[in-house]
Amino acid sequence: MPGSFIMDNQNTPPVCNYEDSDYQSTFWDKGGREYEDRVEAIALKRLLPKEGGLMLELGAGAGRNTPRYVGFEKIVLLDFSRTQLEQAQQRLGRSDKYVYVAADVYRLPFNDGLFDAATMIRVLHHMVDAPRALGQVRNILRPHGTFILEFANKLNLKAMLCYWFGRQEWSPFTLEPVEFAKLNFDFHPQAVRNWLKDLGFKIEKILTVSHFRIGILKRAVPTSVLVFFDSLFQWTGAYFQWTPSVFVKAGIENRESKIGEISASPVALFKCPECSHAPLEEKKSYLTCSNCHRHWEIKDGIYDFREPMP
Repeated sequence: MPGSFIMDNQNTPPVCNYEDSDYQSTFWDKGGREYEDRVEAIALKRLLPKEGGLMLELGAGAGRNTPRYVGFEKIVLLDFSRTQLEQAQQRLGRSDKYVYVAADVYRLPFNDGLFDAATMIRVLHHMVDAPRALGQVRNILRPHGTFILEFANKLNLKAMLCYWFGRQEWSPFTLEPVEFAKLNFDFHPQAVRNWLKDLGFKIEKILTVSHFRIGILKRAVPTSVLVFFDSLFQWTGAYFQWTPSVFVKAGIENRESKIGEISASPVALFKCPECSHAPLEEKKSYLTCSNCHRHWEIKDGIYDFREPMP
């Protein structure tokens, strides 16, 4: 991906870091991705609850999708890259509606049973240990919470044709992920469904997206026409998934919540990502854990849980 590089953390699998990347500008604004952006917006609108209290956007980046969560009272934008969150701040502004958090998906710094909904769009394909990341999401959802997951599909039509005609060695039909570039993975839909079910999610709806993600089609056919037909074909996801992108709506049931009403202060959201202690204590420029005595920086409206302060 443009401007990305690899970062290793001794406690978790490696992660992709988009620090100092112009990904929003080069890939989305100027990269000819209007079609993909618009069909993803349709899928999100179809899957998201119309309203809710607290939303977590995992891998929020520069806030491309954040304005689409209009029915939620408060939105937490999480990304590993601080500069991506700074771009989101410039786009969305600072207000009580938005909380900006720099953190690792494998070590979420939130209390369990906290969020009414969570989204993970164009993020799972960077996960070496996808089940571990999905397990973190399950932990932070409230009973009957909603999880919207997008993943890059290994079982897409192009991959099947390439395999049948001998143009690629890996099989799109096997369940294991394929790493087609460093820290970029495609997943088999059945494998993703298995992981979600094993973690206690109930799959409620599946949509297939980006049916016409082919350069010659995007150049020859008006975007509005492609978007119209993609919106019709998205419903085929209930029967088969052959597109490069798949959206899944999942929920959790039969779970007790440990969290009551959330305070207006963002500090009430957090636990220590190192020892899981809560609550954290707020100081002038950092949060501190009274259990392990680590400090987590607050700077320019961004809560930074990637590494404790020296």
